[in-house]
Amino acid sequence: MSESLSQIFIGTLLANNLVLAMFLGLCPFLGVSARLNTALPMGAATTFVMLVASLCAFGLNWLVTTFNLEFLRLIAYIVIIASAVQLVEMVLKKYSPVLFRALGIYLPLITTNCAVLGVALFQTARDYDFLQSVTFAVAGGAGFTLALLLMAGLRERLNLAIVPNVVQGTALSLMLAGLLSLAFMGFAGLGAGE
Repeated sequence: MSESLSQIFIGTLLANNLVLAMFLGLCPFLGVSARLNTALPMGAATTFVMLVASLCAFGLNWLVTTFNLEFLRLIAYIVIIASAVQLVEMVLKKYSPVLFRALGIYLPLITTNCAVLGVALFQTARDYDFLQSVTFAVAGGAGFTLALLLMAGLRERLNLAIVPNVVQGTALSLMLAGLLSLAFMGFAGLGAGE
């Protein structure tokens, strides 16, 4: 039985969140989530790249399977992702230089974000059709953005709190990420049966 679009969307957004349940894309998750004003644009940029990569991966998968060139699939996905990131970089640099500088090194690192590659590989492995692939990519990007926003909100609130020196910085960020992950693991049974 094929998954419905709503099952794919809710499952990918919450129960199988790429960051908090599958632990993909942790570098930008921890690096860009210090402030809300950079978390949302980074999530939007990553969602766009996921969508482009998903659409291209769907067509590319058809092409490589038609001509029995499956061995080229992974490298072709990486080229597509790198091209989409370059497009996002050029647009941000031209139209929002302040945001471009705020995102810094994390913007080109979308190319190596394993969550983006994971979306393309998961949809191929699950044999999703076109609409399922688009839904999966949008939900993956929305889940990534949700994780970034939740983490950024918590980190901004903790900047106002008195925190012992022993847990400041990276230690506190990792503890927050672990607690968020545990909270999202509560969604694991969502839609598990009928």
